[in-house]
Formats: sequence, C-alpha cells, structure tokens
Amino acid sequence: MSLTAQSGTAAVSGHDALPHDVQQVLRQAIRLEWITIGVMVVTIAAVGLVTGQSQAMKAAWAEDMLTLLPPLAFLIAARRLRKAPDRDHPYGHHRSIGVAHLVAALALLAMGTFLVIDSVMSLVTVEKPPIGTMALFGHAVWAGWPMIIVMVLSGIAPVILGRKKLPLAEKLHDKVLFADADMNKADWSTAIATIVGVLGIGFGLWWFDAAAALVVSISILRDGFKNLRAAIAGLTDARARTVDDKKPHPLTRDVETRALATPWVAQAVGRVRDEGHVFHVEMFVVPRHGKAPSLDQLVQLRTALIDLDWRLHDVVVAPVPEIPQFLSRD
Repeated sequence: MSLTAQSGTAAVSGHDALPHDVQQVLRQAIRLEWITIGVMVVTIAAVGLVTGQSQAMKAAWAEDMLTLLPPLAFLIAARRLRKAPDRDHPYGHHRSIGVAHLVAALALLAMGTFLVIDSVMSLVTVEKPPIGTMALFGHAVWAGWPMIIVMVLSGIAPVILGRKKLPLAEKLHDKVLFADADMNKADWSTAIATIVGVLGIGFGLWWFDAAAALVVSISILRDGFKNLRAAIAGLTDARARTVDDKKPHPLTRDVETRALATPWVAQAVGRVRDEGHVFHVEMFVVPRHGKAPSLDQLVQLRTALIDLDWRLHDVVVAPVPEIPQFLSRD
C-alpha cells in the first residue's frame, strides 16, 4: 500500500503549487527578467555601434547577446508551468524550468566553444585589429575611448540586476534564474577584460585584444559547461541539490529525519527529485515489528512531510518490508 498526496494548501496546478508569498517572489523575478531584457537590448545596440575590428569587443557583444537567453528561457518556462497537470503530464509542467536550463546551457556551450576557437585563431594568425579615429562633435577622437566608455557603462546594470535576482532564485529554488543572476554578477569581469584588450591595442600591444577575447570566451564556455552539467543532472532524476548545485538539498535529509521520528517507523529512506521549483518525494518506510501502519497513520506521516516545506509538493509514502539496497548506500 502506498499513499500519494500534495499539499493541502497547494493545488495541483503550476503556479498554484507555490504559496502566496512565493508567488509574489516569482512575480518580482519575472519583472526583473523583463527589465534585464530591456537593459541588454540597449547594451547590445550600444556595443554593436562601437565594436569596430576589436576581437575583444566582438566577444563581449556575443556574450551580451547570449545574456538574453537565460531570461528568455526563464520567462517561457514560467509561462509554461502555469498549466495544470493532465493525463499525459501527471507531474505537471514544473520541469519546464529544467528544460529551459538545458537550452540556455547548450547555447552558452556552443557559442563559448566557437569564440574560444576564433580567439585562438586570431592569436595564431597574428591578426592586428586597427582602431583608428572617429569624428565626435566635430573633433577627431580615438575610437577606443567610446568602446571603453560603453563597456564601463554596460558593466554596471547587470551587476545590480544579478545581485537583486540571486536571493529570489534561492527562495524560488530556480536554477535558470540562479544561472542568470550568476552571469549578471560576473559581467563586470567581461567589461574589464574587454577594456584591457582595447587599451592594449592603443599601446601597440595587438595581442592584448585577442587575449582579452579569449578570457571572455573561456568565461562563456565555463558557464555553459557548469550549467549543462547541472541541467542534465536535474533532468535525469539525480538527487535534489541546492540551487547552486554545490551539495544535496537539506530537505533530502529532513524528510528522512522526520519520518524516522514517527513511532511506528523503524527505517526510512527518501527519493527526492527536483521537478523545478518543487520536489517529488517517494518515502520508503519499514514499519517496526508488529506495527503495521493504518491508513490514518500513513496520512499523518504524509501530512507531516508536506508541512516541512512548500517545496515538498508531491509526496508518496510507501511501506516496504525492507529498504531497497541501492537506497541504503549514501
């Protein structure tokens, strides 16, 4: 006999699975992502106007283009998970978050690989990008100064937005939003690397430009690889982990501790998988000798697990004669 349930206060449909205060956080995140898209569109246009022949500026422009992917993926996933479960999607659509994470990671990885190869080829073939002068308000100005000014300004807003999004990502347990915030926070390093590359050209050090482009490209590649690994782990039902993927989520232990605190339970091991914002829990429990649980006792344990945290949206309690061997190993 097994017992399946969802939170008494959380309905089975997408956003309704989130408590009211968490829905407010989601709405804040959606607003920030729309602001991010607006800021990045302006930034992409500005960087594109002053890029010239600089390899570093081209890499920075490409990274700015890629910065649009995580917020777009987040917004599409947030809209998708509004849909209620149906016969074909009995777990709902929360995994749209994981799919969006995978799409963004693959795009980052592909573009990062291309830019690394392009930057290395520029170094090998000794491409010397020219930066001449341009007319500005009737005066001849070195074209590198507008590049530097644009890069300084373009590095400010993403850092602010990233810091605002990071706590929201943790509250929502949203890995797409976390990846986006992490990329935004690190945007200043791209700006600095690009400025160094442009200044290098000004001082006659042509290779500074390609080297700076390589630094930016490696940063994109690293972000792509890190997010791809995390996205694949989530979509292949790995044990639920924290939003930064550094360790197993504390709830994977909390559910077992709570089950073991039940008087009639001798052993308990849970399978907790990440569905997006919420977790699906299968709790295997071995009853104490001579204490076969009643339906009421199963309901009480299920309710106790659900009440631990809003993320525990879908819970199954399964009494078994023994814990499966693969679950007994940590």
